[in-house]
Amino acid sequence: MASRFLTGFALGCAVSMAAACGDGSGPTAPSSQPSFLSGTWTGTVTIERDGEPTVSAPISWTFEVVPDTNRQSFRTTIRSQHAFIPVTITGTSTLTPSNTPPVRISTQGQYPSPRGCTGSILSVGTAEATTIDADFSGIDCTTLAQSTFRGRVALTKSSS
Repeated sequence: MASRFLTGFALGCAVSMAAACGDGSGPTAPSSQPSFLSGTWTGTVTIERDGEPTVSAPISWTFEVVPDTNRQSFRTTIRSQHAFIPVTITGTSTLTPSNTPPVRISTQGQYPSPRGCTGSILSVGTAEATTIDADFSGIDCTTLAQSTFRGRVALTKSSS
């Protein structure tokens, strides 16, 4: 009787331990939650330049969380279809004071200008759960006339 009890007990412990260990590869760290900002956002950028008409065009922003930043820093890729800056901008975005919307979002980045220089942008605004509203300003080629621009960007979280 004691032998049957010990065998059953040992078998029960083995089954419990196997279930607790998952696939048997050892303990795993809990997966971090994704940020509400992660993924692709699409919308419109409107750019104004001195002596030029104000023009709007499609734009998309893709955010990728930088590890170990409390989901507050992101690698950002901006794809602009605007006639003045039809470029891909790479940069960084930061959320403050927390990683929960609504929050302040600031983005800075650089791009290879079609005019043969390096342009830069700065954007500051508010990120909600599914929308971003921010200013959008920058300078293209410092040696060219009307290279400074300012405007707005309005984005909505894409479903994908």
